[in-house]
Amino acid sequence: MEITLAGAAVRRKDARSKVTGTAVYTDDGRTPQMLTAKIVTSTCAHGLIRHTDISRAAALKGVCAVLTGADATMLCGPLLADRPPLAQGKVRYFGEPVALVIAESDAAAAQAALLVEVEYEPIRPVFTPSEALRPGAPLLHETLGAYKKVVDEIYPEPGTNVCDRIRLIKGDAQKALLSCHTVIDAYYTHPPTDHAALETRAAQARIDGDGVIHITTSTQAPHEVQKEIASLFGVDMGKVQVTAPFVGGAFGGKAGVDLEILAVLASRAVGGRPVRLANTREEDIATSPVGIGAEVYVRLGADNTGKFKALEMRVLLDTGAYTDMGPRMARAILADCTGPYNIEHVFCECVTVYTNHTYATSLRGFGHITSTFCIERTVDKLAASLRRDPAALRNINLIRPGDTAPTNFTVTESTLGNPEACLEGLKKLIRWEEGPIRQEGKFVYAKGLAMIWKTSSSPPDAGSSAVLLFNDDGSVTLQVACVEIGPAMRTTAAQICAAALGMDVQNVHVTMAVSTDAAPRHWKTVASMTTFLLGRAILSAVEDAKKQLRRLAALSMRCASEDLDVSGGRVSRRSDPAQYVEIKSICRGYKFQHGNTVGGRVIGRGSVTMQNLTTLDRHTGHGRAGPYWTVGAQAVEVQYDTTDHSYRLLRAATVLDAGKIINPEAAHAVVRGGMAMGLSQAGREGLEFDPSGRILDSSLRSYKVMHFSQTPEYLTQFVETPNVEGPFGARGIGEHGAIGMPAALANALSLAARVSLDELPVTPEKIWLIRSEKPL
Repeated sequence: MEITLAGAAVRRKDARSKVTGTAVYTDDGRTPQMLTAKIVTSTCAHGLIRHTDISRAAALKGVCAVLTGADATMLCGPLLADRPPLAQGKVRYFGEPVALVIAESDAAAAQAALLVEVEYEPIRPVFTPSEALRPGAPLLHETLGAYKKVVDEIYPEPGTNVCDRIRLIKGDAQKALLSCHTVIDAYYTHPPTDHAALETRAAQARIDGDGVIHITTSTQAPHEVQKEIASLFGVDMGKVQVTAPFVGGAFGGKAGVDLEILAVLASRAVGGRPVRLANTREEDIATSPVGIGAEVYVRLGADNTGKFKALEMRVLLDTGAYTDMGPRMARAILADCTGPYNIEHVFCECVTVYTNHTYATSLRGFGHITSTFCIERTVDKLAASLRRDPAALRNINLIRPGDTAPTNFTVTESTLGNPEACLEGLKKLIRWEEGPIRQEGKFVYAKGLAMIWKTSSSPPDAGSSAVLLFNDDGSVTLQVACVEIGPAMRTTAAQICAAALGMDVQNVHVTMAVSTDAAPRHWKTVASMTTFLLGRAILSAVEDAKKQLRRLAALSMRCASEDLDVSGGRVSRRSDPAQYVEIKSICRGYKFQHGNTVGGRVIGRGSVTMQNLTTLDRHTGHGRAGPYWTVGAQAVEVQYDTTDHSYRLLRAATVLDAGKIINPEAAHAVVRGGMAMGLSQAGREGLEFDPSGRILDSSLRSYKVMHFSQTPEYLTQFVETPNVEGPFGARGIGEHGAIGMPAALANALSLAARVSLDELPVTPEKIWLIRSEKPL
């Protein structure tokens, strides 16, 4: 038998079904009796709903029901219950759902949606956090103080547009800045962005005769959907069954509960009949949640040797019309606000602000793309001011074991990793010694660097569980609830199980679809934490199974169970491996010669919860936000055309400290995919709005993600400093490829164009506008 080791390349468990096109996604599961729901959206960014006329839509042939806010009086949200599933009396963004049509066919639903008439009384909208914070700004939520807190750690400020505010204080930044040799002041902006997953959001619901709610949905968090639906509709969680098939990309945009609520409302309105609801691309961009925008003010001070002494940072997050995950992203930014640098004096304030934009939710990097962009641009500005090599300046300021993180937590080699090794590896990978810039005729070739780090900022009680069942032939069926959203996590789960059991991964079988009535609970497939959480749960389940196997084998071999090992489909003596019993002969219990059987079927069970994490103190930011960091270094090399300010991406490089790579091929693919996404956000992506608040780029014709032909050469390497608490020492790497790309690109282009590029995305038009004020 081939034994699968952690660190070996393994073919994806889902490869064949995806390559052959037989993989089933949510909206593939349509049945002839299934009805279609269609959302009617607001054409006003901020206003009172004066009148809604559904009579013409309801009278249309094939229409079964039309719902408005009066039919859905609950409020929802993962942190603060401030969002109605259908607008109630007021709309707060252009594209907000105001009605829901349920019909026998797609055509009837679409036609009826056009017949719903809504009359608005406009209110002056606000579109940036700074505008929303000005005295006299219109309030989006007049009853902010009355909303139910879903979690305790959220601090809305009634009478304002602030849904949360949190500060971090380490030392005395204000005083320390006064004594610094050089201080850099900077202001940065990052617009809201779209997740642009290949599969748009989709959900189906039906309610059976016993009142059980059945939901099939494209989600990263089936158990969270189950929990919220049960709460909103007042039923036991056991009466909500959620199935998550393959998910065609998510990037955080499917971690919350969105269309599932509307699908259940629709089914309830038609007597429990099955109803499907699937976004068009336009609806997915303009109606469902987006990536968060920000305005950031930074002051970074250093002494005359280049050592960072103090940092002040004020982050205004554009959470859009509703809170959703904005405050949790604020805490993630706060926890890692310095980047992987040792800074003694830090002040950071994160204010999460309502605006009349589409509400924001988790997006790959969870706020770290924005914060890293700001810090790394500022570090490059400081290097230029001090006339220091940007890589050398970073190196002398890197955080190291024994230093304290911004939240006042002392880091170790295990929790931190080795950022210096990442930086040195990156310099070799991109040949930094050749110099960061050179010119050949009209072209300038420039390289930009960025250091990155990210901890999970997960809830302190986030956890996972796993169950493994031994089949009669000795193979294993692994039951887990991580969702396959693209990075081959269920393959990784099988590989961890196989490595721990010392067996061939082909003998570990994982069901791809997740069903909450069968799969053990898993928090969410998010935050680059699934390998850590689920991996530990699997190892716990394997150890549980091994104890049972050793106990049964000890009866057969007449020895103590502690003298036995489990590996390669056998339980054998440590002192003499030639003495063994096969797992398949005892996995149903041990049968004595006379027929009596003891024990039972071997079922391994494992469950873990985050340990030693705390919430961050509201006033000081002190605490422990995550179990470890993943650190890394990234770079981008560009060819910049001085005649028209266009540029080509030549190379992009990443070196991450991954702790231990479980599957090398999958790891490189995940990081390179993240790099492509980060570069797309860096140079092309950003939602644009007209003066009325309508999104101008609500299709993939106008919202221009990076095309394959525009991608550079990708270079990826890994450093392996084990995280002692991770499975086989592994750290999460799912998001990190994206985090530093915008900063590295902007640093390269700022050097090439000799201007300061502090607004994302960095486009040739923006370079031209800035250069037009500064002659070449």
